[in-house]
Amino acid sequence: MASKHYIYILRCADGTLYTGWTNDIEKRIETHNSGKGAKYTRARLPVELVYTEEFDNKIEAQKRECAIKRLTRAEKEILIESDSDEDIHDPCLRFQK
Repeated sequence: MASKHYIYILRCADGTLYTGWTNDIEKRIETHNSGKGAKYTRARLPVELVYTEEFDNKIEAQKRECAIKRLTRAEKEILIESDSDEDIHDPCLRFQK
């Protein structure tokens, strides 16, 4: 059985947003909230999962993570609010050959 891969956006306690990818979303959120996740989130606990997308492979998930990280905060908020899988902006596609 092939594993799924996810991109996610967290809202940190200070209101900032953090984007990442994983193949186990529940475990990753637990890791972040236990203080053993990314250095960025360790100082901004607790974190809340506010958005996810699912992918069949790691490469597609990482491409989407790259695209989301290039969005402005306002664009990320629109994405979170819309809770849709539609790309509102995908600058990573510029770098594909």
